[in-house]
Amino acid sequence: MIGLLGPAYEWVKAAHIIFVIFWMAGMFMMPRYLVYHQEALVAGDAADAARWVEREGKLRSIILTPAMIAVWGLGLLLAASLGLFSGVPGLGWLHAKLFLVLLLSAYHGWMVGYAKKLARGQMTLTGKRLRMINEVPALAATIIVVLVIVKPF
Repeated sequence: MIGLLGPAYEWVKAAHIIFVIFWMAGMFMMPRYLVYHQEALVAGDAADAARWVEREGKLRSIILTPAMIAVWGLGLLLAASLGLFSGVPGLGWLHAKLFLVLLLSAYHGWMVGYAKKLARGQMTLTGKRLRMINEVPALAATIIVVLVIVKPF
């Protein structure tokens, strides 16, 4: 099960989980920041909106993007070690997980784009819709954990 990483497999897995926690923390925080930012714009509070632009930028550059890069790099190493790229059978759960992580990465990109729109004063979503979209990371994390632990296929 440890393939090409040998004894380092468990260390790489631990690092992967640590960076998943960091990324998911940011993925739970950023949507709330977007809601607060948009509410500041609706209220006409330019100073508060400017503070949210700064907070979003720091969250993105210090936590979100570096953690996502580490998650992908370490995760691909683990996947290669499990035989994903050499046709090992029984990894359907891993394909599904990778698909969901790809969707989470797209969501990450969408959040960054929406933050930039808000920084320009452009609101394209209602507050209610934005709050509903906040649930995407929780749903994805739930499904991913089930796939990794239960390995249903």
